[in-house]
Amino acid sequence: MSLHHLLLPILILAFSAASSLAATAKDQTLNTHQAEVFNPKLPPRILSSSKKFEGSSDIVDLRYHMGPVLSSSPINIYLIWYGRWSVSQKLLIKDFIYSISPSATPSPSVSDWWKTVSLYTDQTGANVSRTVVIAKEHSDTGYSRGSHLTRLSVQQVIATAVEAAPFPVDHRNGIYLILTSQDVTVEDFCRAVCGFHYFTFPSMVGHTLPYAWIGNSGKQCPEVCAYPFAVPGYMGGGGPGSLAPPNGDVGLDGMISVIAHELAELSTNPLVNAWYAGEDPTAPTEIGDLCEGLYGTGGGGGYIGQVMRDQKGKTYNMNGNNGRKFMVQWIWSPVLKACAGPNALD
Repeated sequence: MSLHHLLLPILILAFSAASSLAATAKDQTLNTHQAEVFNPKLPPRILSSSKKFEGSSDIVDLRYHMGPVLSSSPINIYLIWYGRWSVSQKLLIKDFIYSISPSATPSPSVSDWWKTVSLYTDQTGANVSRTVVIAKEHSDTGYSRGSHLTRLSVQQVIATAVEAAPFPVDHRNGIYLILTSQDVTVEDFCRAVCGFHYFTFPSMVGHTLPYAWIGNSGKQCPEVCAYPFAVPGYMGGGGPGSLAPPNGDVGLDGMISVIAHELAELSTNPLVNAWYAGEDPTAPTEIGDLCEGLYGTGGGGGYIGQVMRDQKGKTYNMNGNNGRKFMVQWIWSPVLKACAGPNALD
């Protein structure tokens, strides 16, 4: 659902890719230099029997509800590191965020992936900005709200950063991004969500600000929130094996795909009144939800689709800055009326 990133392996079983992706050759051509196209093992028949086809334009009713999108450039990320984070962990996540903006990175790239997000517009016709920057960072190494957070105390973490960092109050083009380390538990984390986005309450923070939270599932539930780099036990016995993460960190590599999911949805539906499917704004289905678990051509019904594998056996589907490689789920294209990714083969 749109307000929270649901458990990946469970939702993967309910989604199937559109069979008619008509991607442009320029943006959707696979670059196989020093890589091979890789078909991860197909899941057992019981896992691919879904008939919901929520990656199909025939039943998806994604509509615009007249609210704002993040069209002002650049989109400013106010990044809160909650808990203990190493320098290398921070650099990896920041390299992904910086990879969103246009660059000379070889295709298929993170920037190419974000082009789909930038196709969404507001009522004036202004597109979601293609440029994303980290405007400011705050490290909450003292666990100001404890080692267990509720949905409300996540907002209090933002309030602390606004007051102590100090973070500016950026109503127009700011995203407040809270990332919790692997020793921090969060309400519903692993059980019902891997991340979520919403907006802050004036009673909690003093302002209405779009924000997203994502947790590192590396120790708590990698088989739930870092799929396909870890797989749950019920997928054993002929099911798909776990894939080698592109940066060698199951928790962080899985987390990056959730970050991508939430940033895409937050940019196109920051106040939960812009782009979503469904009639209930408190439980909308957004552009990331429609393509849950889909990473390459042919995916659906529990199969992630064709991705790439480098010479060391690590799997990925797009390139990033500084030679990084990432595995990021596809998102719904308002032009193709289907799930789209820069590594599409058709």
